[in-house]
Amino acid sequence: MANLTDATSLQQFEELLKNNSKSLTVVHFHAPWAPQCSQMNEVMAELAKEHKHTMFVKLEAEAVPEVSEKYEITSVPTFLFFKGGEKIDRLDGAHAPELTNKVQRLGSGGGGAARAGDVPKEDLNERLKRLINAAPCMLFMKGSPQEPRCGFSRQTVQILKDHNVQYSSFDILSDEEVRQGIKTYSNWPTYPQVYVNGELIGGLDIVKELVESGELENTFPKSVSLENRCSSVFTLLTRVFVNTQAAKCGFSRQILEIMNSTGVEYGTFDILGDEEVRQGLKTYSNWPTYPQLYVKGELIGGLDIVKELKENGELASVLKGEN
Repeated sequence: MANLTDATSLQQFEELLKNNSKSLTVVHFHAPWAPQCSQMNEVMAELAKEHKHTMFVKLEAEAVPEVSEKYEITSVPTFLFFKGGEKIDRLDGAHAPELTNKVQRLGSGGGGAARAGDVPKEDLNERLKRLINAAPCMLFMKGSPQEPRCGFSRQTVQILKDHNVQYSSFDILSDEEVRQGIKTYSNWPTYPQVYVNGELIGGLDIVKELVESGELENTFPKSVSLENRCSSVFTLLTRVFVNTQAAKCGFSRQILEIMNSTGVEYGTFDILGDEEVRQGLKTYSNWPTYPQLYVKGELIGGLDIVKELKENGELASVLKGEN
């Protein structure tokens, strides 16, 4: 298939972008050991049949590290979207409907980018429903909690922070389709919008009213401190704890292979699934990289330390808590 190909080197990747600079290029950073990548490759193959003017590229993330490092690829599958040789969008994870929507919206198709109105109404409603229910509390805002891009969003974020509310957010400025569609979906014309358990609570004024009436505490889910979360994870695992990237990097795969060879039972935690734990644990344990190995709540170290213990014949006794 002419518009579905593999990139196996930095030079080939750059040539593909250059040769297809006038149209959309979709790059799938994948790994052969990840089943979700195989599934998304099948989705890409179907999309390639429908979008003849879009170039679909498969790139094995660990085989071409120069490209992966340049674009900060830390997990697979990840999709990058290019036009004119420049990155214009990104999608992390195996989300077939989202990938389809982005290709439809960004793809040239020989006649310009697809309009938001070209997506069937049912598909958009399903997408909005999924986003609203993505977390127990969802904030649809302008910008991010770290960088709000309007005063109302900034005030809402501050209130949620002050009341220790646990929430996820979506930047409506990043997706015009969502920005316009959710107004109709929830019959609420302005932003920010706050949802709890899939139900619209309202905007900034409603949140302020909840604060003044004392009802906010019982309306929103509470956050657990990062220190308590880390401690809880350690407590749950009575013997050995491996804080990995779910084998989505070569270092994590190596440490899991070593662990499996010892015959010692152990548990794992995917730090890619929780950004707060991923960043906070570096400070909590004063260890900046992953994977990390813990025994009975005590940090042993990363892959290099585990390799040294294995070479010295000390690993088994350390994992059993004998040292």
